[in-house]
Amino acid sequence: MAIDLYRAEGVHTDWLKQTQKAATGVGFIILNQAGRNGIILDMGANKLMDSAFVRQAEEQIAASDVVLTVLEIPIAAAAEGMALGRKHRAKTILNPAPAAPLPDDLLRNVDLITPNETELRILMGLQPDDPTPTSVLARELRRRFGCIVIATRGEDGLLILDDTGEYEIAAIPVEVTDTTGAGDAFNAALAVALAESKDLRSAAQFACCAGALACTRLGVIPALAQRDAVDALYHKHFG
Repeated sequence: MAIDLYRAEGVHTDWLKQTQKAATGVGFIILNQAGRNGIILDMGANKLMDSAFVRQAEEQIAASDVVLTVLEIPIAAAAEGMALGRKHRAKTILNPAPAAPLPDDLLRNVDLITPNETELRILMGLQPDDPTPTSVLARELRRRFGCIVIATRGEDGLLILDDTGEYEIAAIPVEVTDTTGAGDAFNAALAVALAESKDLRSAAQFACCAGALACTRLGVIPALAQRDAVDALYHKHFG
């Protein structure tokens, strides 16, 4: 079923491996009436990914403009992806979801990190509801590791810290049906835009459009917008 889905969505499967040791990973989504979600994740076969597995794809990473990872795989595999991306001068993006404390060596190989407010606190060794302002934590994360920080804040938009300073991008107002997958849509679109040589502000605006559209439909894969819809919303809001 997973392989059929990848093919239907145009996802390359050159480096996919099947195993009899575990089932395909799955997420169970809990959705409230406001469209906000919580997810129970079973990594399944993804738990078997390790550094050696990632190194098998080094040729592909070397030919890539952007390397993006999440944490729905073992941290060692994510760290290897970031290290190989840095080695081959690709732009490395870490979406630290689901949230987990991370080793410094991994974070030093990250060019751009995109935590939400809860993930940012956990990255900094704090409780998820710690009252320290997000801006203070984002500045400390950037100071410590030198990476660009894009803190995603839901309806409060983005807080971005880069070499030019600190600035915000407002969220795009939409009627929220289900926020599941919005972060994935945001990060994927950000990677696409940066690979197309958009500047960071424009890339973040483009990513906001993809994330907003993902909130307007139920589910994850069905809610991911096609490129023409993202382009249309981008041009409507940002010209």
